[in-house]
Amino acid sequence: MRCGSLIPDTPKDTAWSVAHEDLGCKRRRAVPDARELEGLLAWYRSARRDLPWRRSRDPYAIWVSETMLQQTRVDTVVPYYERFLEQLPTVQSLAEASEDRVLTLWSGLGYYRRARMLHAAARRVVHAHRGSFPRTAQGLLELEGVGRYTAGAVASIAFGQRAALVDGNVARVVARLFAIEEDVKGRGNAQIWSIAERLVAAVRGSPGDWNQALMELGATVCTPRAPVCAECPVAAACQARLRGLERRIPRLTPKKAPRALPRVAVVLASASALLLARRKREVLFGGLWEPPGADAPDGPGAALEALARQLGIDPRSLRSMGEVEHTLSHRRMKVAVVCAPLGRKRRWPLPSAEYDAIEVIPRVRLALYARASLVTKILAVAEVAKVRARGLRSTG
Repeated sequence: MRCGSLIPDTPKDTAWSVAHEDLGCKRRRAVPDARELEGLLAWYRSARRDLPWRRSRDPYAIWVSETMLQQTRVDTVVPYYERFLEQLPTVQSLAEASEDRVLTLWSGLGYYRRARMLHAAARRVVHAHRGSFPRTAQGLLELEGVGRYTAGAVASIAFGQRAALVDGNVARVVARLFAIEEDVKGRGNAQIWSIAERLVAAVRGSPGDWNQALMELGATVCTPRAPVCAECPVAAACQARLRGLERRIPRLTPKKAPRALPRVAVVLASASALLLARRKREVLFGGLWEPPGADAPDGPGAALEALARQLGIDPRSLRSMGEVEHTLSHRRMKVAVVCAPLGRKRRWPLPSAEYDAIEVIPRVRLALYARASLVTKILAVAEVAKVRARGLRSTG
């Protein structure tokens, strides 16, 4: 073994043992091997949550669920997943759908680039792979939007391949089990992946169940701030617990504060319709519909006056309705919302270069237009309608 290495260069047998050296390589401490951790599989089979994507080995269903679950809570994803699979039950149906329909089904889930990549990858599967998914993680990585985690998830769960995966839950579990004190999103990330790969290669049993067991343990027991060690099936092997570090590991670099993004939104509505514009594909919230808006770096007054002039309406007709706050991963949006009567104007100019279409939309058809959950907030503040999100949450 190399000094400071977490994993031996060559495993002695299929179980392989991992050794971990303290700083200075002065003393050596044994850490868990694969077989010590196999009790996790029995725990998973008896304690796992009944989630809809766990009832299937269809690679399409698993791929859709894993894409939706990226940076999104499970309870948020469930109704989206069920509706998406009901409307687009096969990779062929997804490939044939319009991008507008895909984005509409995704509306409110956030991170809309995922939906566009999902759509593009479905078309690749249909046209380049004759409708069959690649069966290996390496092959899956060639699909649009599929990264190392998603490739490992689909390969192991759908096809039984011994492919590793690492998400936030797995990183936390592995970091604690092996007392990895480096930042798991920085220097420690390579160590986490190396251990995950060795474990899935050596464990006896289903690699898909093994990977899901690690994720389930992290989601329900080995939680970020308050791990329930008394309920952990592998607590006896956990090096962080034995050293009293379970609440200090994993170490994460503090997140940067989200950047402020002040904006304005003009809601023009009548009793039966409202004006929405579609954002260009390459900008934030690309392809989604919203009330005409603009950035307001110098405050809402100047931005609203310029936007009103562009739309051809009298700025004096605008009535302030309040503000909406909406936080994304790197941005904190504060939107000043105003409203005015829609009037009888039939043709409207584009509000700015951020948009590529603008339409007067009957309220009864609003659900057919893809929009971010930010728009639900804006319309509610503007009192246009009490938009019932039907299970949608403000996540993106």
